[in-house]
Amino acid sequence: MRLDDASRAQVLAADPGTSTWLSANAGSGKTRVLTDRVARLLLDEVPPERILCLTYTKAAASEMQNRLFRRLGGWAMMPDDDLARALADLGLTAERVTPVLLSRARTLFARAIETPGGLKIQTIHSFCGGVLRRFPLEAGVSPGFTEMDERAQLLLAEDVLADLAEGGDIPAVDGVARYLSGDDMAGLVRGLLAHRDGVEPPRESDKIFAWFGVDPGLSAADILRETFLGDEKPLCDRLAGLLDPKSRAHGKSHRVLSGFDWAAPDLEDLAQIEEVFLTGSGANTPDAAKIGSIGNAQIRAALGADLPPLEAFMLRLEAARPRRRAMLSAQKTAALHRFAAAFLPAYDAAKQARGWLDFDDLIRRMRTLLMAPGVAQWVLFRLDGGIDHILVDEAQDTAPAQWQIIAKLAEEFASGEGARADTARTVFVVGDKKQSIYSFQGADPSGFDRMRDHFADRLAQIDAPFQSRELIYSFRSAAPILALVDHVAGGAAGAGLGPDVGHRAFKSALPGRVDIWPHIPKSDTTEPSNWENPVDLLEEDHHHVRLARRVAEAIGSMLDGKTMIEVEKDGKPSRRAARAGDILILVQRRSDLFHEVIAAIKAAGLPIAGADRMRVAAELAVKDLIALMAFLATPEDDLSLAAVLRSPILGWSEADLYGLANPREGFLWRALQTRAAEFPQTVALLEDLRDHADFLRPYDLLERVLIRHDARRNLLARLGGEAEDGIDAMLGQALAYERMDVPSLTGFVGWLQADDVTIKRDPGSAGNQIRVMSIHGAKGLESPIVILPDCAQRRAGNRGVTLLEPENGPLIWPLTKTDAPAKVRAALDGMAEAEAEERNRLLYVAMTRAESWLIVAAAGELGKTAAQSWYGTIRESAEALGAERHPMFGETGLRLETGDWMSPGDETPPSDAARPRLPGWALTPVAEEGRMQAARSPSDLGGAKALPSEAAGLAEEAAKRRGRLIHLLLEYLPGLPQAGWLAASPGILAMEDAVDEVEASALLEEAARVLNAPGLAAVFADDALAEVALTAWSDTLSVQMMGVIDRLIIREDRVLAVDFKSNAVVPADTAEVPEGLLRQMGAYAEMLAPLYPGRRIDTAILWTRNATLMPLAHGSVMAALQRAATA
Repeated sequence: MRLDDASRAQVLAADPGTSTWLSANAGSGKTRVLTDRVARLLLDEVPPERILCLTYTKAAASEMQNRLFRRLGGWAMMPDDDLARALADLGLTAERVTPVLLSRARTLFARAIETPGGLKIQTIHSFCGGVLRRFPLEAGVSPGFTEMDERAQLLLAEDVLADLAEGGDIPAVDGVARYLSGDDMAGLVRGLLAHRDGVEPPRESDKIFAWFGVDPGLSAADILRETFLGDEKPLCDRLAGLLDPKSRAHGKSHRVLSGFDWAAPDLEDLAQIEEVFLTGSGANTPDAAKIGSIGNAQIRAALGADLPPLEAFMLRLEAARPRRRAMLSAQKTAALHRFAAAFLPAYDAAKQARGWLDFDDLIRRMRTLLMAPGVAQWVLFRLDGGIDHILVDEAQDTAPAQWQIIAKLAEEFASGEGARADTARTVFVVGDKKQSIYSFQGADPSGFDRMRDHFADRLAQIDAPFQSRELIYSFRSAAPILALVDHVAGGAAGAGLGPDVGHRAFKSALPGRVDIWPHIPKSDTTEPSNWENPVDLLEEDHHHVRLARRVAEAIGSMLDGKTMIEVEKDGKPSRRAARAGDILILVQRRSDLFHEVIAAIKAAGLPIAGADRMRVAAELAVKDLIALMAFLATPEDDLSLAAVLRSPILGWSEADLYGLANPREGFLWRALQTRAAEFPQTVALLEDLRDHADFLRPYDLLERVLIRHDARRNLLARLGGEAEDGIDAMLGQALAYERMDVPSLTGFVGWLQADDVTIKRDPGSAGNQIRVMSIHGAKGLESPIVILPDCAQRRAGNRGVTLLEPENGPLIWPLTKTDAPAKVRAALDGMAEAEAEERNRLLYVAMTRAESWLIVAAAGELGKTAAQSWYGTIRESAEALGAERHPMFGETGLRLETGDWMSPGDETPPSDAARPRLPGWALTPVAEEGRMQAARSPSDLGGAKALPSEAAGLAEEAAKRRGRLIHLLLEYLPGLPQAGWLAASPGILAMEDAVDEVEASALLEEAARVLNAPGLAAVFADDALAEVALTAWSDTLSVQMMGVIDRLIIREDRVLAVDFKSNAVVPADTAEVPEGLLRQMGAYAEMLAPLYPGRRIDTAILWTRNATLMPLAHGSVMAALQRAATA
């Protein structure tokens, strides 16, 4: 079989007999090469347990394993001819494809599946964790240790820090705290944990001072004594008097000199006076005394004889500045190392006591294990008898410590018995320096070349075959996109990508397009249009909001069924209409623009998967569940209970809540219990959860409310499918909490609120929805249409705590760049340069996600030159490639295009009916609502509720309680067989209050008499509605009314509303019915009338005491309602 150049390069790279270092461009099929190589190793009868494949992420490991199993599983079922062709595609010659090989190929799937422990395709952290669990004694770790996530790590660090600050080592904490503010302490701890190698063991202070060039005998007092001789104050006072305090040029110098503490200056004060008398870092001669340039000529002339001693003072300041900077820098770094010496051992002891290891521990402990004399060889031998083949994916993102582990695992390949053995042992490494974008996780792109040279030298010593290859063909992107990528990489944006960046399009005939939208200038800063808006709400004319609307508008046009894209179908090119799942929107960071784009797409009614990273505590469903947990932990928490009542879990309206809360006495929960008869389901749910809150673990309690009480269904019905991710993440956090601590409800609520947990959504689960994510999150993904809206000039954000690790030096905690010593400034410049190079690599990753159509946009500032923004860089390259001007959004943009985009597709475009759109009215903003008037209940319209002769009976509260209990029985018993009433009644009554046997028997007897009364059968028939909630406007009272009708009977010509009354004294006729009850029934009649036009509205009272139904005259109840309006 003849192979094309692209496939031939893949076959040569997958040769299992040669160690290979592979540099693979984006979209060049490196995952296939990895899979091919493993398959060929298995074909060569390499035992599966002797193969170790290390990937960067769990998702990548899962993808590779799935691909391999699909291939091996396919081989098991293929006819001979098809299998022979499949093996030829791998590069096997016809001579090798024998019946024996075909038979062997069919058994590989079963062999791989049955390998003890499975194929070792895993992340390096997973691999290290597995080895440490097998050799806990040798590694010095707790058997059965628990791997900490980042959140548990930071929470434990906070606890350790608190212990140190409360007496464990107060001076060490105070030493660093003086340099910090706000949340910087947490940032310092994170930085320290990420740079442990730089502080273990911590450097002694004298060595730190020596590295900064500070004489061990020099003190701050020495510098001050040599700088201030005692005559400076009058000289500077004289100068200050000559400087105009209102002058722009001299005002600041005047203020510094006037406010300087000449009596007891320190090194920090020295920096202030230096600003007056020394040049800055941007001057032609930086850090020099302003001899002949202090003030102006007139001021210098006025100083007269004072000028020479003043200039001598300047020269002393010039000599003191580098020593001051070195001294202060050394002091700050020494404080860091003193803190590390106290914090890290305490932190490790806390982990050891709990049997925990963090992710960095897995690498560090494994590295230590493999370097331990006498132990390493034993461990390597016990790893299933040894590892013969190591494959490393995404090698450009491998950190130095991880390279040390890989090198140690492969060390035997080129030395000792491993080098002399008959077994061929190989290393396969694939990566792309251009895609190294994870420096914040320790990635070192320079290590890719350094380790290539290391392995090439080691294998050359034993004459083992080694090849270094490149994959330059892209199976993903169209030619215009790749041409633009190459041109951008050839300019200033190519720094950090490596030399001679070049791509070839495998699908050269694939139609391709690059659109560069017109730039949206930065909006003018104006006062907010509405001062009541949240402070983080952007104005409608803000440039980010305008760009977000433009993105949504463009996507809506793409999904109209007329935009055709070319995709691969059954291995052949095929045209079809663009779909929502074809669109991938990438941003540099999750800033305002990110959230505005998501909001605009949702507002346009387009299908969107939501943000790629989910802040668990910010999800509405999670907030509702947290409020429920907080209430169960503290029933007196009125705010949490109010939030739960208004949430989809219970579904109360604002008016319901207002009616309960105002007026009330005491806590909200007590008020709800008092009115349990009105809200039996709410109270029953909350009581059930309260009964179990002290006995169930947080996870089980959450499951109870989500499943038993339908909270999951209610939340999803109100909030949509996106809420499911948040709910599941909260359940995951409950399990994580239970693993890390003794479970309790209060502890879990504190755990959730202690830190903002962020969960990564699986981009593969988006389905046919638009995806919006960061470029980092999109690494490894591809999409037919990619939109890059975040291409404006990127302002440097607050980096937080910065730590530097210079070669052969201590871990440095630098001062600001303007005040740092020269060697530290050089290191900071190097860091800034490395960050700029990584941003270039980030741009490369973003552009190479696109298959057919790349869209570039920007809003805001672009910088003074094209190189200061991605937009300017890409536009400049597009113009150089001959991009044509094209009308876009009423303006002019640029388009670089090949192929025919508008030819008809092979598939019928989806009809509008298949993609429902919201009607126009649903997208129209609701008019601003005026202040809501409190709703009234029909039972609260005034008037007597009982006859005067009833005053000698039960007290008012007791009578109300008895009435609520009767109501509960009449509500629930009709749905049960009469034989079960006696058994069920105690549980029903317990929903309201504890009831003894005598009272329960009397209540059941009265309820049963009512239910069994022949004349009341229609009231309790199956077609009668029970507990009907009703909300309507009352024209008579000019107020919103809210109430619950005990029984509602609906007929074709009439509607009957029945209300239960348990009064001890029953009126003889309707003329004696108390006024308050007539008003209540009149309100019901008025509320029902507009709901059932054309039907007669009747009302009646069912007196439970004597089981009689008393119909009320319509005129009578309406007259009573009118009296309530005038009362």
